[in-house]
Amino acid sequence: MTIPPLPLEMNVVEIAAPGGPEQLKPAVRPVPRPGKGEVLIRVAAAGVNRPDVMQRQGRYPPPPGASDLPGLEVAGEIVEIGPETSGVSVSHKVTALLAGGGYAEYAVAAAALCLPVPEGLSMVEAAAIPETYFTVWTNLFERGRCKAGDSVLVHGGTSGIGTTAIQLAHAWGARVYATAGSPEKVKACERLGAVRGIDYKTENFVEVIKQETDGKGVDIILDIVAGSYVGRNIDCAALEGRIVVISLLGGARAEVNVGKILMQRLTLTGSTLRSRTVEQKGAVAAAVLQKVWPLLRAGRARPVIHATFPLAEASEAHRLMESSNHIGKIVLTV
Repeated sequence: MTIPPLPLEMNVVEIAAPGGPEQLKPAVRPVPRPGKGEVLIRVAAAGVNRPDVMQRQGRYPPPPGASDLPGLEVAGEIVEIGPETSGVSVSHKVTALLAGGGYAEYAVAAAALCLPVPEGLSMVEAAAIPETYFTVWTNLFERGRCKAGDSVLVHGGTSGIGTTAIQLAHAWGARVYATAGSPEKVKACERLGAVRGIDYKTENFVEVIKQETDGKGVDIILDIVAGSYVGRNIDCAALEGRIVVISLLGGARAEVNVGKILMQRLTLTGSTLRSRTVEQKGAVAAAVLQKVWPLLRAGRARPVIHATFPLAEASEAHRLMESSNHIGKIVLTV
């Protein structure tokens, strides 16, 4: 099934060579065709994420078989369906998680990773959902076992991940704390539902958490920093606490006091999303559709959009992301 006419070529933004934002170059490529279990989406908007920056720098290659174009999430309209594909229809408006290829006018996605655009959300907002919401769900709720009454510390509270985690944990009935890098960002975290924002540039988050929790510590820590933060996370984790590491902005190596892990019965875990199989990511998508979509429809959670850029200006979007001057998500419009 196809909505005619589909062009033979499309505009994309590709990585000319590993390096800075200037290596993102507009180009023309053939429109891809969906394979078994896949759909072709006419892209309306594409989210920009830290893994895109790392891929551009040459530090995060796409998994085997994935497009070499950056872009892990899009929203748009299904215009073609591949063989042996069910559960979707041509003309459906969807938001989709990709293994790559989002910086383009058309992108192929696994049908299992396409979800309907939530009622009341724009295509720009919908494009900002999959990468962060899937990541937060699988790490904070599945691995971290977040539940009502838990206390949660979110590092990088004004990142796409952070703004999502604060809202979802708050909606779940958790007591949320968040670190951020300026008074403005601290206030933004608190507006989203954090009971206490912590300016990591002027405050010691371990000391603040100890004060806020009467020395108990927090039940769950969602960490995008790693590096030196790992040991400090252990210092402010509660008995039976869960520390979930999902990014390495502060480095991949850490020195930890294993004795504290033993004595506090802590869980130190982490995961990545991109390298999982379609089946594994499909299970996450199904859980997000069931558990999180009702919150989006009810307005209890919503993607925070800081800025949009035309697709051809992806390099400017990356410069903004690397400046860390944004609050929430950056989205490319197509």
